[in-house]
Amino acid sequence: MERQFVTSSNIMSVGYDPVNMILEVEFKTGAVYQYYDVPQHIYDGLMAADSHGTYLAAYVKKGGYRYAQV
Repeated sequence: MERQFVTSSNIMSVGYDPVNMILEVEFKTGAVYQYYDVPQHIYDGLMAADSHGTYLAAYVKKGGYRYAQV
C-alpha cells in the first residue's frame, strides 16, 4: 500500500485502501499497523487533522477498529 508522509511527532506515513477499507499507519518507531473496516471519512479526517496523532487516538484507536501489526 502506498503511504503519504505526514508532519507528526509520532507518525511517519499514512495509507488507505478504499476498496478494502484498510488504514495503514507507519509510526516513527518503524512499526506499521493496519486498521480494518475504516470508513473513507475517517481517513480523510486523519489526513486533514491539525494533529494526526490526536485524531488517530480519538477516532481510530478509540473507535474500536480491528488492527494488526504488519
